Amino acid sequence: MNPWNLARRIVAVGRVAETAPSQPVAEHAGAVFGGSVQVRHVDAGSCNGCEIEVGAAFNPVYDTERYGARLVASPRHADVVLVTGVVTHNMAEPLRRTVEATPRPRLVLAVGDCAHDCGVFRGAFGVRGSVADVVDVDLVVPGCPPEPAVIVEALRRVTGR
Repeated sequence: MNPWNLARRIVAVGRVAETAPSQPVAEHAGAVFGGSVQVRHVDAGSCNGCEIEVGAAFNPVYDTERYGARLVASPRHADVVLVTGVVTHNMAEPLRRTVEATPRPRLVLAVGDCAHDCGVFRGAFGVRGSVADVVDVDLVVPGCPPEPAVIVEALRRVTGR
């Protein structure tokens, strides 16, 4: 496509963005976090399907950072703990410690069916339980695996943007 035609089309269409989510996680969530959250991702024992979708939610196509959510490496810098997968026996205590290390106010998101209700791994010998069995969960993102757009929508409910 000719660069001039592309420029004309961009000017004609303008900026395109989705509308903000209708309901925030809590009435005060956007105000408390100032429209921006730092997210610590914890894989508590998944098949890596949800990790691929979480990675896609933060890639340039879905670009969750434009809505104020950013991945961080340390729970001490995080506002939100995003947990994927069932909680295995070996990950129960590290998950508890990660959530405890996150400063208040904090939110815990359980992403995927396994994090919500153990999914296909329910009753397996190495499974402690769902995320809610180990720590308090504020928001559940259903799906096996959930699409990146659904993860972005959940994070937008947290940021209020």
